[in-house]
Amino acid sequence: MKQILLTGDRPSGKLHLGHYVGSLQNRVKMQSEYDSFIMIADVQALTDNFENPELVKRCVHEVACDYLAVGIDPNIATIYIQSQIPEIAELTIFFMNLVTLSRLERNPTVKAELAQKGMTDSIPVGFLCYPISQAADIAAFGAEIIPVGEDQLPMIEQTNEIVRRFNRIYNTDILKECQAHIGVNGRLPGIDGRNKASKSLGNAIFLSDEPAVVKEKVMSMYTDPSHIHVSDKGRVEGNVVFTYLDIFHADEEEVFDLKLRYQNGGMGDVLLKDILFKDLNALLGPIRERRAALSPEQIRDVLADGTRRARAKAVEMMEAVRDAMSIDYK
Repeated sequence: MKQILLTGDRPSGKLHLGHYVGSLQNRVKMQSEYDSFIMIADVQALTDNFENPELVKRCVHEVACDYLAVGIDPNIATIYIQSQIPEIAELTIFFMNLVTLSRLERNPTVKAELAQKGMTDSIPVGFLCYPISQAADIAAFGAEIIPVGEDQLPMIEQTNEIVRRFNRIYNTDILKECQAHIGVNGRLPGIDGRNKASKSLGNAIFLSDEPAVVKEKVMSMYTDPSHIHVSDKGRVEGNVVFTYLDIFHADEEEVFDLKLRYQNGGMGDVLLKDILFKDLNALLGPIRERRAALSPEQIRDVLADGTRRARAKAVEMMEAVRDAMSIDYK
């Protein structure tokens, strides 16, 4: 039996290179190694888009397109819509009895996201309870491997706390603890050099961006503000172009040489950015082509089939959960 892997994304916009580096390319590699469940987390997206559900619904389709375009195979991995699995909501309610308000408020990931979104005096309960919802997302499928960034590690820790408490209270072992799988490249900085690449911050290159848009974004990338002339010595540290070249340029020795030339004077930003643009366009070209070839009918069929398979798994788990809690009423 393969271990169960669970991952996913909030459908609040198209996916970008940060998603590709942080998770998507690993999902493609790992989809055959594990029994992969890939969730389009529309319920979680609604926690901070509750006034714009039309955006979330539209982006479910966009995210599914991006999944298929990068190479996730729906015949191998199960792609499903979170809100269409009511068993997840049921398990979330049960888990709410196992977590205190103060524990939620101490979660570092929650605190960081609240600060980033400027939520201080008016925190939606749904947003604050996100760690509980995520624990239910994981436990409903018996997932053991969770690919995440380092900033999500507190979420995995809290999930395991909830699982242990459930098993202890109800004297069972049906729920499994999970472990985080950290990607090699980690976070990708935004083109502005200030934050991680983010659709909400407008500093990301999207997988579906046309070549002209990609070039415009690359040419606007943050480099070294003191590197004005080609002959000036430039800084490599904090230079977003070099960060991207380290990840996306195939020839490591060439990147090393470019860094030396830049640091010693004699390498212009425009030439560097042109090299990076060619690298990114070579990566994104096939993804754009596969995306353009997908029809709305194909996407609907993939989501319907994946959601059906996912719900069957969750139904089975919830029957065991209710039995452990003695609320099966048979």
